[in-house]
Amino acid sequence: MSAVLEVIWHGLRDSLLMAWAVWWALVIGFAISAIVQAWVPRERIERSLSGSGARSVGVATGLGAASSSCSYAAVAIAKSLFQKGASAATMLAFQFASTNLVWELGLVLWVLIGWQFTVAEYLGGIVMILLMALMLRLFVSPRLEREARAHAQAADTGHQHHMAGEQMSWRRRLTSVSAWSDVAHNFRGDWQMLYKEIAIGFLLAGFIAQIGNDFFASLFLTHTGGLLGALENVLVGPIIAVLSFVCSVGNVPLAAVLWSSGMSFAGVLAFLFADLIVLPIVAIYRKYYGGAYAARIVALMYVTMAIAALAVDGLFSAAGLIPTGPRPSRADIFGEVTLNYKLVLNLVGLLVFASLFWLTRRRGATDPVCGMTVDREKALRMERGGKSYFFCSEHCLHRFASDAEK
Repeated sequence: MSAVLEVIWHGLRDSLLMAWAVWWALVIGFAISAIVQAWVPRERIERSLSGSGARSVGVATGLGAASSSCSYAAVAIAKSLFQKGASAATMLAFQFASTNLVWELGLVLWVLIGWQFTVAEYLGGIVMILLMALMLRLFVSPRLEREARAHAQAADTGHQHHMAGEQMSWRRRLTSVSAWSDVAHNFRGDWQMLYKEIAIGFLLAGFIAQIGNDFFASLFLTHTGGLLGALENVLVGPIIAVLSFVCSVGNVPLAAVLWSSGMSFAGVLAFLFADLIVLPIVAIYRKYYGGAYAARIVALMYVTMAIAALAVDGLFSAAGLIPTGPRPSRADIFGEVTLNYKLVLNLVGLLVFASLFWLTRRRGATDPVCGMTVDREKALRMERGGKSYFFCSEHCLHRFASDAEK
């Protein structure tokens, strides 16, 4: 019994130490994402996504890179864009960019396992988008795309999160409490969508770290080297991601453990790329677009993830950029709490986090339908029974009114 308790304690301890190592990077990354989401009008960009050419795919990539890193949010927003006329190419480009090219993901990767993985993640995201655009019609016909759009339009769309922010100059926004309230509510919304993913990711990494490296050596071809080892790791990496049920930033702690345990550079990249094909998200694809389209885009994603991981691995090998020194030990990954620069950065992160959450409490109200926190001065409002209710969208307002009447 004492041995079990000791394993539980060490797993929880390592999870908390890893969270401590990247806390500041998470907060700063989410803050930057929230600023872009709040102050860049989405409507203008949505109008540019109907085509499947280079310009439309480029715009979708930029919008995705500026959005939240939450995989579930990316899928929901992409579905909304697809319903409004965005092509399958731009929809998928948005999803790839929003889960591979975002600030917080790169920062956390850099802190945990090095800048090489950050650069490789961003480069791989771009490669996946290019491969997807080139290979799309091999997997999805125009007819199937039309059927999937009709299916998405007929599905229950749920509430739609608006792009926050007022139409004002950037200089005015910097001094406007109202504009910063938009940032704060986007920041809080991202954390509300993603905190479970992040927590599960750290917990998995902490407890998996208690397993010896011999176990992982039996899963990966760590001693064959060359193309065979890279190919096997690239095929296994996404499968581990699918079975772990963790996506987005939550994948990074487990990726660090896999790298420490002997997985190849290409395999770790493939694992990181696979956050859009975890089982819960595949089920969402089926609900949104139908089984045939869901199966085709999942197959397309898997192929592009594997090829992109191999391509980036080959490029980094040729350039001599793959880390060749001793891999980080478990102690390096999980770190410790000491009086150093990390303590100062974490305190700054705590101040930013507390300030933005305080602003949402001061100006915010909770949508009674979806639970989203909204700014009272800008939200839709309904008076009922002498009480005011605030809503993120027309959908939530109408649903509340309908339920109240029933």
